[in-house]
Amino acid sequence: MLSCAGADRLQTGMRHAFGKPQGVVARVKIGQILMSVRCKKAHVETTIEALRRAKFKFPGRQKIVISKKWGFTKYNTAEYAQMRREGTLITDGNQAKYVAKRGRLVVPEEKDE
Repeated sequence: MLSCAGADRLQTGMRHAFGKPQGVVARVKIGQILMSVRCKKAHVETTIEALRRAKFKFPGRQKIVISKKWGFTKYNTAEYAQMRREGTLITDGNQAKYVAKRGRLVVPEEKDE
C-alpha cells in the first residue's frame, strides 16, 4: 500500500494481526493457594511484608493467611508437638510421617486367686 509523499515506509495493514505470545500464564481458580512460605517466629513480620509487596505483582485481590499448621504438615502446632513427644510422628524432609501403632499386642496378665 503506497500513497503519495512519505511512501518510503510500507504499511502492512492487518497482515499478521494475530500477534505473538507475550509470556507464560497460569490458570488460577478462586481461593487457590498461590504461594506457601515457612519461616521462624522471629521472621513473621518480615515475611508478611514481603508477601504484601509480592501481591502487587499479581492481578486481582490476594489475601495473606497465617496458618495454624506446623510447617507444611497437616497437623496443628500443639497437635504436632504432642505427637512428636509420643513418638507417633517422624520428620520426613519438610513433611511428617504418621507412625501407626503396630506390632505385638500386649496380653494382660491373669490374676491369680
